[in-house]
Amino acid sequence: MKRFALFALAASLFAAPAHAAEKLTVMLDWFVNPDHATLVVTKEKGYFKEAGLDVELIAPADPNDPPKLVAAGKADIAVSYQPQNHVQVGEGLPLVRIGTLVSTPLNSLVVLKNGPIQSIKDLKGKKVGFSVGGFEGALLNAMLQGQGLTVKDVTLVNVNFSLSPSLVTGQVDAVIGAFRNFELNQMDIAGHPGRAFYPEEEGVPPYDELILIANKAKVNDPRFRPFLNALERGTQFLLNHPDESWNLFVGANKELNDELNKRAWRDTLPRFTHSPAALDTNRYNRFAAFLLKEGLLKQAQKASDSAVELP
Repeated sequence: MKRFALFALAASLFAAPAHAAEKLTVMLDWFVNPDHATLVVTKEKGYFKEAGLDVELIAPADPNDPPKLVAAGKADIAVSYQPQNHVQVGEGLPLVRIGTLVSTPLNSLVVLKNGPIQSIKDLKGKKVGFSVGGFEGALLNAMLQGQGLTVKDVTLVNVNFSLSPSLVTGQVDAVIGAFRNFELNQMDIAGHPGRAFYPEEEGVPPYDELILIANKAKVNDPRFRPFLNALERGTQFLLNHPDESWNLFVGANKELNDELNKRAWRDTLPRFTHSPAALDTNRYNRFAAFLLKEGLLKQAQKASDSAVELP
């Protein structure tokens, strides 16, 4: 009878319902693309689920919304940008970086490869297109100053988000804000190859392009560390098995299985951070000082004001 009772107890334990995975929403910065590969692969491999999380990746209707939704407590995590986060924290939004996706700049100054602009100095008196004011202007100004010029030496043209077309059609002579993993490939596929000048090689401190932000009041949320641990596991799988990861990525997003995204995937792979939770405070301090110098911050900012490394 004792043996039967023990068997019955064991059977009841195995039959007990498993704990439901905890829901976690992640707002993307834009529609799904290879920049989000580590998030998608981690989800498709089931690593979030194994960490006890039901992670939902949501593309926003408006790319300006995700930080605001996190600040308002209506989303748990958002994909954002280090420069933008510094500025928004400076404006009083209760945001904090808890992780990193892409740890190098993607932003660049692009010209036609076979065009008349062979160096940044050649931009004097020329037209430069941009999509978003503020940070892109600061990047351009710093890059020009490194060559003895200023933004007063060029004519700025707002081309909205039509960067590559405005350059190819001759509307402008260069564009600032072009992502090197997308616009350069887009131009090459169209038969108009471009040349990029990289901010981090032209006087701009290196920074993290894509980061993960949360509400400061919720930084100790117990879901965040398991989320980052799972993301690191997914990142390592992606780096070790890029072809299998590509198949997972396009399997979940069939509309992205084209030449542009294949090339963007290839060019983004080496730019993913290997340790999503790790934080370089000196790097954040340097970049905050740069933004202060360029007038995008009204007062000095420490790394701890805008970023944390979770225990």
